[in-house]
Amino acid sequence: MSKTIGHGMGRRIGIKDVAAAAGVSVTTVSHILNEVEGKRINPDTRQRVLEIARQLEYAPNGLARSLRLKRSNTLGFVSDQIATTPHAGRIILGAQEEAARHDLLLLMLNTGGDPELERKEIDLLLQRQVDGVLYASMYHRMVEVPERLRSVPTVLLDARSDDPSVPSVVPDEVHGGETAVRELLRHGHRRIGFINNVDDIPATHGRLEGYRRALAEAGIVFDPRLVVAETADAAGGYRAALTLLQATSRPTALFCFADRMAMGAYRAAAELGLSIPSDLSVIGFDDQELICDGLFPGLTTVALPHYEMGARAVTQLLALTGAPGQEPGPVTQEMLPCPLVARASVAPPPRL
Repeated sequence: MSKTIGHGMGRRIGIKDVAAAAGVSVTTVSHILNEVEGKRINPDTRQRVLEIARQLEYAPNGLARSLRLKRSNTLGFVSDQIATTPHAGRIILGAQEEAARHDLLLLMLNTGGDPELERKEIDLLLQRQVDGVLYASMYHRMVEVPERLRSVPTVLLDARSDDPSVPSVVPDEVHGGETAVRELLRHGHRRIGFINNVDDIPATHGRLEGYRRALAEAGIVFDPRLVVAETADAAGGYRAALTLLQATSRPTALFCFADRMAMGAYRAAAELGLSIPSDLSVIGFDDQELICDGLFPGLTTVALPHYEMGARAVTQLLALTGAPGQEPGPVTQEMLPCPLVARASVAPPPRL
């Protein structure tokens, strides 16, 4: 008949308690609970210790174990505003699920763009002895890596550094621009307007370069009059679309820097009596589902690979930290492709 062993409330059960209850040494209990190989331990003793540990509800001291193994099995995730941005939430999901696949926890902290709060949060992660840090941005931009992160493996997520020794994972903005324009070209469009962003960020320059490359590939001479830069919101898209669509020789298709700008282009087209896609084709960028599926007709767009970026950043970080089962890899500035998501806003051009 088995005997149930009780313990006092309010006190953490330690390895010494298990050893005392089992009538063996602390060393023997440690070898059993930590599954140390090469130790000759009687099977009955092993079973007794495991049963007593279960009855006492013994929980291993994770901090002591991490100090011994020099690993905490936790990763830090520091972002500016990603946690409060719905369309970028898949970055977090990708990182979480990839970390979980390796039995790692992700500690997420959101700075709100406050440098002082960021400093405190990074210090907290370092005190927790995280194995590595994902330093993430709400949108693809160039960043300065905080000096405090130089002491721990760090991967930039949706951000890049001028320092080639810092690994990063970002979307391939040029490829994304090419993908959008090639879709319009594939439907027969030759006069394609580009509603770009006014901000000096990698996406602004990369998507414009992709636009120009795709046109050159099709033998179309770049016309700067077909490119209008505005604020990256619906109002900016509306103003830019009016400028392009009221021109003497209007474009038959619009490539918009962002889905929010495409919303404004839809409004401008409606005010001018143009039907999408029979009179005007429109393609966006981001794949914000609430916008793309909410517009009528549904907006064809290019997706930012948020989930894949989160997962790849964790994979890079594990290679840097020398995690068990991971092959050490070189530092890379990785760019992930942006796939086309076809809906109903693109069709062959009308006969003007």
